Amino acid sequence: MAQPPHPAPAVASNHSPPPAGTNSRHGFRRPVFLAHLAADVPASLVVFLVALPLSLGIAAASGAPVMAGLIAAAVGGIVAGSLGGSPLQVSGPAAGLTVVVAGIVQEFGWQVTCAITAAAGVVQLLLGISRVGRAALAVSPVVVKAMLAGIGVTIILQQVHVLLGSQPAGSALENLSALPAAITGVELHAALLGLTVVAILLGWKYLPAAVRRVPGPLAAVAAGTALSVAFAPAVERISFTGSILDAVALPQLPDGSWRAAAFAVLTMALIASIESLLSAVAVDKMQHGPRTNLNRELVGQGAANIVSGSLGGLPVTGVIVRSATNVEAGAATRASAVLHGVWVLAFSALFAGLIQLIPLSVLAGLLVVIGARLIKVADIRTSLRTGDLLIYAVTLLCVVFLNLLEGVMIGLALAAASVLWRVLRATVHAQAPVPPSRSWRITIDGSCSFFALPRLNRVLHSVPAGEHVLVELNADYVDHAFREALLAWQQQYQAAGGTVLLEHHGNTLFQDAADQAPKRQEAQELPLPPRTSWQPAPDELAEGNEGQSALPPSPVLLGINKYHRRFADKVRPLVQDLAEGQNPDTLFVACVDSRVNPNLITSSGPGDLLTLRNIGNVVCHDGQDASIDSALSFALKGLEVDSIVICGHSNCGAMKAVIADAEGAGNPGLGTGFDAWLEHARPSYLELLADHPVAASAAAAGYCRVDQLGMVNVAVQLAKLESHPVAGPALADGRVQATGLFYDIATARVVLVRQAGIEFLDPEQAAEMSAAHAPAR
Repeated sequence: MAQPPHPAPAVASNHSPPPAGTNSRHGFRRPVFLAHLAADVPASLVVFLVALPLSLGIAAASGAPVMAGLIAAAVGGIVAGSLGGSPLQVSGPAAGLTVVVAGIVQEFGWQVTCAITAAAGVVQLLLGISRVGRAALAVSPVVVKAMLAGIGVTIILQQVHVLLGSQPAGSALENLSALPAAITGVELHAALLGLTVVAILLGWKYLPAAVRRVPGPLAAVAAGTALSVAFAPAVERISFTGSILDAVALPQLPDGSWRAAAFAVLTMALIASIESLLSAVAVDKMQHGPRTNLNRELVGQGAANIVSGSLGGLPVTGVIVRSATNVEAGAATRASAVLHGVWVLAFSALFAGLIQLIPLSVLAGLLVVIGARLIKVADIRTSLRTGDLLIYAVTLLCVVFLNLLEGVMIGLALAAASVLWRVLRATVHAQAPVPPSRSWRITIDGSCSFFALPRLNRVLHSVPAGEHVLVELNADYVDHAFREALLAWQQQYQAAGGTVLLEHHGNTLFQDAADQAPKRQEAQELPLPPRTSWQPAPDELAEGNEGQSALPPSPVLLGINKYHRRFADKVRPLVQDLAEGQNPDTLFVACVDSRVNPNLITSSGPGDLLTLRNIGNVVCHDGQDASIDSALSFALKGLEVDSIVICGHSNCGAMKAVIADAEGAGNPGLGTGFDAWLEHARPSYLELLADHPVAASAAAAGYCRVDQLGMVNVAVQLAKLESHPVAGPALADGRVQATGLFYDIATARVVLVRQAGIEFLDPEQAAEMSAAHAPAR
């Protein structure tokens, strides 16, 4: 096979653009963040405008000081953006921790919550240093999605009360039961402002693109605030004293309750880590730049939480809403996330008075929409399709009506139980005889362990005594207990006058469970093994055919019976499109030897190969054999194949016969027809004697004389194709290509045969051969 030409070396051009980060006039490299400022600065402003109202709303929903949300947003952008492992992820206070933080604030107070946040950051830092970032992703996605949906439901139940002008209760159940009273006692101005925000956010995507350049949350909060100043000046608003610098609060250790505080630290660290890592993975799917270093991301998130907790800020996580906005706005490096934190800090220090104009119901409307967006109908449909709806529903309800950590733990336990049930379960069925068959059929599929013994015992003992039974075992795992139980039943049943034939398929061998530790085998794509490895013994066949012919059934009929039972339904979808015609791409000329399986060695299926087989895989000259001439014409003119393959094989009987005949030993007993056919292969022997390059190459590789002749024979048949009146012109003008192959049965490897020599197609075999012929040092 011709090797592709080596690419020409790159030539510098006076008009070539400078490398990224290089000053185009003077040729010196600029820092990367400066090279991409033109993209990062506008993106950071967009993210800042989205983060500002979200941070305020999350702080209000968490029961924390309003400025704590802005502190967390600034720290998340600057610290996590600088140190994290995800270049385009934006961190800050997240809705996913709202319920947890609200509960901690209610139990411990704000300053102790700050200490818990800093301690959770230390845990995250240790997790990142310990390089367990990827292990944190070993959480069932359906549990994470249900957790987010449960948080969304909790936020909605809480913030609907604020939107209606009343005070939220401490739990989702209390909020739900108090909802009728809140509706009847609605404060009209607050409700109208909140509903206005909801309407703007829901309808924002339908507005013209020019309008949508302004972030929807910012526009909704600004519009709601403006309406409140004009028409509802008395509505309740955000209140605080001082600027962001005045809101800095030192953390305080808890006064007792250390166990509860430690539990809160672990809860916050776990949820913040999972949410950050999942968000980082989602961001990687949105862009084509560098992938996230998950361990470094944990270090960055931990450092940000240490700083945020120490300064009186909310917990920090990676936030998918801000991160997606960052990617969509065209950010190129982590400088965008860092600058967004700088803008939050500057705005909070210089324009804090504007924040106090925002009504609480306006932020409530924003949070209701955020909570609703955490509940994704697509996730529910996916869980329904995949059989995980129960896990989703139980996790969601437990998160809403118990608490976040308990809900997640219950969901993970249920998901683990579901996996064990699906993986360890074996299906065992018994089918009564269906005429003309007289045998009961027992099918066993799946992981055959001691977990399946109760069902196995029940099904086996449902078969009446004295019957002929066929047991089909299609297992990917078999342990000793299962094998022992099945064999014990077989012996007992046969002792009582019955007949049991055991067929085992699947990816694991039944006998392996007798004397070694069970293990799950790799899935096999190979076809069936030779019939001799699974065909029952003749005496067993005779026992199953009492009263019928004394001769055992034909092996082919046995194979067809097995094909109909196990494979016909699987093959049908593959051949339905071939029912009306064929369109093979290759004419495959092979020896009639039973050990050569063309579809196996070419990884092909029905309809791929047009196969011509004869003794010695020979191609006759024009007019010497009608079957070969007609096959070439049908393949090239009728089916328009684009490839012809000549395939020989090792230890070929035809090649042995040619050598024996040439050396005077002859081939007695094979008849004159066989001797006449060998005439087509004798020219190959003459080429072998003439030191054909293929023979020399095969000898150097260590092949015996018979195999050397087999390879030379392939090369000679390829040469015959070039002079054939049908194949020759097609080969000459490039419409068809010819390939020579040699199948080495002992190694199950295929060798490429060219006129100039042989080439090993298996990389490992080629490396071994190269090492064997390397000069000694």
